[in-house]
Amino acid sequence: MAIIYPEFNSPVTIGVTAPSSGLYKEQYSLLERAIEKMESKGFTVKVGDTAWMQYKAKSAPATTRAAELNSMLQDDTIDFIFPPWGGELLIEILEHIQFEKIKPKWLLGYSDTSVLLLAITLKTGIATAHGNNIIDLRGRLTDPTTAMWEKVLFTKKGEEVIQYSSEKFQLEWQHNNETDYVFHLTEPTKWKTVKNDPMYVKGRLLGGCIDVIRHLIGTPYGDVRAFQKQFINNEPIIWYLENCELQTTDLRRTLVQMKLAGWFDNCSAILFGRSPANQPKEDYHVVDVYMELAEELGVPIGYDIDCGHMPPQITFVNGAYAEVRIYTNGGMVTQRFIE
Repeated sequence: MAIIYPEFNSPVTIGVTAPSSGLYKEQYSLLERAIEKMESKGFTVKVGDTAWMQYKAKSAPATTRAAELNSMLQDDTIDFIFPPWGGELLIEILEHIQFEKIKPKWLLGYSDTSVLLLAITLKTGIATAHGNNIIDLRGRLTDPTTAMWEKVLFTKKGEEVIQYSSEKFQLEWQHNNETDYVFHLTEPTKWKTVKNDPMYVKGRLLGGCIDVIRHLIGTPYGDVRAFQKQFINNEPIIWYLENCELQTTDLRRTLVQMKLAGWFDNCSAILFGRSPANQPKEDYHVVDVYMELAEELGVPIGYDIDCGHMPPQITFVNGAYAEVRIYTNGGMVTQRFIE
């Protein structure tokens, strides 16, 4: 078996469902504007009921969310599933997803959505895309880094797509003060490495928001060893990880657990996204965490890359073959859609 890359056949229909959080009524305009933007680009958009719902930290009960998601995953008229945003409790729906009935189609998102993305790729070998949410695309303009989601998803099997580090990133969210790009891109981007040396690595991409994907460890949805053996012929993995809320000691505990669970076996590199968290505990800083992990695993580690809750984001495809370069003036990610 091998990695399966979904392919678009024009015209493309987007299914919007909320497997984690939906929207409160006062937030509806965010999604409505995003839908208008997608339709102006030629996409057809079908919106599920859960997108317009939110109660007790979730859009709906787990079985309701799973039923709507299953329906879209099995619907031949829907080419692409694009949740409004992440949330907190997507993990509740995993036991209700009919993985064996999923028809290959793109899923794109991040934050809590990365639980779903990683679980689908590990269980089925279907490539999934980690990047922006549909609500991030409601602006009049789209910055060049974010805009690459479209080129990535339109890449065909056997082709490659190259993305470069952004010029600037957003330091903090200002929801009541949007720009034409939605984001406030004010801070110069600089990808870094633990050893302050240029980095060039190759491998298969896997990753997501570490706060939530860590909860797949030890479950039927997080069997990385089986995925390596079954779908990628034991090729090395490049992990991309982003931290939403963990302070440094919790991040460290999580990375040790991942190591003990074998997630870093046959790993060629780890990439960490910029983070609004990473708060030090006493004098224990996030760079200390990165340095310890690099020494223990003997692999290169890059950080402050374009991934996660400090936009903009590179679109990373779980399962794709990648070559990642970090150099003095920037970085680049080449992804090849090969089996």
